[in-house]
Amino acid sequence: MSAHTQTAEKGQNTTLLCQESYVCSGTDEAIFECDECRSLQCQRCEEELHQPERLRNHERTRIRPGHVPYCDSCKGANGNIMHASMTGSRQIAAVRCQVCKINLCVECQKRTHAGGNRRKHPVTVYHAGKAQEQEEEEGMDEETKRRKMTEKVVSFLLVDETEEIQVRNEEDFIKKLDCSPDQHLKVVSIFGNTGDGKSHTLNHTFFYGREVFKTSPAQESCTVGVWAAYDPVRKVVVIDTEGLLGATVNLSQRTRLLLKVLAISDLVIYRTRADRLHNDLFKFLGDASEAYLKHFTKELKATTARCGLDVPLSTLGPGVVIFHETVYTKLLGSDHPSEVPEKLIQDRFRKLSCFPEAFSSIHYKGTRTYNPPTDFSGLRRAVEQQLENNTTRSPRQPGVIYKALKALSDRFSGEIPDDQMAHSSFFPDEYFTCSSVCLSCGCGCKKSMNHAKEGVPHESKSRCRYSHQYDNRVYTCKACYERGMEVSVVPKTSASTDSPWLGLAKYAWSGYVIECPNCGVVYRSRQYWFGNQDPVNTVVRTEIEHVWPGTDGFLKDNNNAAQRLLDGMNFMAQSVSELSMGPTKAVTSWLTDQIAPAYWRPNSQILSCNKCNTRFKDNDTKHHCRACGEGFCDGCSSKTRPVPERGWGPAPVRVCDNCYENRGIQLDVAELPSDEEGGTLIARKVGEAVQNTLGAVVTAMDIPLGLVKDAARPAYWVPDHEILHCHNCRKEFSIKLSKHHCRACGQGFCDECSHDRRAVPSRGWDHPVRVCFNCNKKPGDL
Repeated sequence: MSAHTQTAEKGQNTTLLCQESYVCSGTDEAIFECDECRSLQCQRCEEELHQPERLRNHERTRIRPGHVPYCDSCKGANGNIMHASMTGSRQIAAVRCQVCKINLCVECQKRTHAGGNRRKHPVTVYHAGKAQEQEEEEGMDEETKRRKMTEKVVSFLLVDETEEIQVRNEEDFIKKLDCSPDQHLKVVSIFGNTGDGKSHTLNHTFFYGREVFKTSPAQESCTVGVWAAYDPVRKVVVIDTEGLLGATVNLSQRTRLLLKVLAISDLVIYRTRADRLHNDLFKFLGDASEAYLKHFTKELKATTARCGLDVPLSTLGPGVVIFHETVYTKLLGSDHPSEVPEKLIQDRFRKLSCFPEAFSSIHYKGTRTYNPPTDFSGLRRAVEQQLENNTTRSPRQPGVIYKALKALSDRFSGEIPDDQMAHSSFFPDEYFTCSSVCLSCGCGCKKSMNHAKEGVPHESKSRCRYSHQYDNRVYTCKACYERGMEVSVVPKTSASTDSPWLGLAKYAWSGYVIECPNCGVVYRSRQYWFGNQDPVNTVVRTEIEHVWPGTDGFLKDNNNAAQRLLDGMNFMAQSVSELSMGPTKAVTSWLTDQIAPAYWRPNSQILSCNKCNTRFKDNDTKHHCRACGEGFCDGCSSKTRPVPERGWGPAPVRVCDNCYENRGIQLDVAELPSDEEGGTLIARKVGEAVQNTLGAVVTAMDIPLGLVKDAARPAYWVPDHEILHCHNCRKEFSIKLSKHHCRACGQGFCDECSHDRRAVPSRGWDHPVRVCFNCNKKPGDL
């Protein structure tokens, strides 16, 4: 017992014995450790066990001095791992039980030797210090070092099934990859039908069989969205995608997501498990090539310029490796060794009228699996060979990869309507083009998705038809057109050289005008007493343009003479009102105090409401309670009742909330109004009657004024009754918050959001008028 303890304290490894007992009966010293057999083997057992051809390729490690074996309990003789299944890796032994003659890790020692008689078993502690670990690494072959580098690799969700990026920013992307920000990387992705073993292929090709990407024997797909992991051996970002032909709700968005992944990839593995190559493979690659060249090439160039990337994103697509696994049939080209498989692949593309010009190269790698497992060594060599080729796609920093994916996701995003889904192609144009439809002719916009964010207008190659509802005509000057210029003109009230009032006078006499910036006034509607011709027949050409949702009409009535007249009258009235507001308030306050009863508090002393303490502003109205005489706001003195004790009766008058509730309290005789106060009270009543009468007259005048404003409103203005809040700040309009129309877009705004002044020639406003913030930011003429 003491001998065992002494050995354990010194940390010396006792002789490791053969665990197979196949030839030696377990008495010989172990020389090898076989990873496939999961056991320590002596020289004789190793030779006998690996004589069969199927076992000759087992990876065996020669046991060196100080070797620390794996835990025997974890790894299990039959591979049914208990602790290892939870941790996902094989554990190094920490001790060796001298009685049980097995190696145990810390967890297994606690589990099997924590109680009972086994607790007293002597153990030998394995010490693997840094120096020893360094010696072991130096003694490792290159393959073992590579395996060790991939032991801590984990995958993470990069993009979910709704095309939403699950990485917050560039730094988060680098952190999840667990690589250096300055490390230059390439991207390898895999495509294929669901159930063909794409995740399994990546695990064995890049991570030596470790389940970095989840696999499952269930019928449901275990890969939803796009997952990524970093291979530290080959310095590549490995991307796993959702399989084709699987059960999914967002089929169109899933398909579009695949092309985004393809666009940022340097190498694409197309995995197929079939005895013969199906047409789906060629159709997918052909459609992907066409969509890449049509939609993604320009966007990648724009991303390089917009983000200022040091490494230009290649506009030529990635290389493709077709990994074909068969069971009963021969591989492509094996019947005719003189024919190269890639040549047969190109012929197949040509027969199906699919042309994969976008891809930098297409290679074929096949394997025939007589007995599982699948041999991935050929695919691994082909991938490494393609990654070493930097002539077309050069490595780049992880930040560049993230920016490219983010730019493509921002541009090509949003739901795809069911009525626009085309099933004849894997990647129809509807997945990447604008979904807007012309309201007049029904044709679709051919620009890229979300082009409006960059200020690019809608566009369609087909001609539109005229619709009276939208009046989608555009006038151009005929004289300028004959000189090789296309200048748009619009009917308007007055010429740009006329002053506002002179323009109104000319409009009343000779009608609206059409003015060309180059030719001047080319038409007046009532230039002659009779015989005035239509402008279309004389001075302008007519073109029909598309009407896109959210855009204004074309030849709407720009004759704004009535509105300009109202604007002028309002301007003069407002100026007089603003100049006289200060003196008027002062005189009104003084006059009110002169005719107020003696018990009323003077207006000059009322600074805030006597109940809610709200301070009065210049435009706020002060109200006196007829019972107590204090000053209140409108909300605290809205109730009415007779106040006979103050001489107000029998008609109800304004009282505050407190006096309304204490209506039963009578005043003392000393507080009753005197004869002098009674005269003042009569004067106050007369003043209130006059004020109410004038208010009724003003209110009566407001009603026809509103009707006049609606009649004078230009056609492109939004009607007042439809404007409930400011179009910019969303403030609700009230009596104190006035509505103002932007002369450019016609929407309703508050004064703060539309105080800029600018000429709007396209709407007939040649002099500076009110425009909103958004229209004022637009370059060029409005």
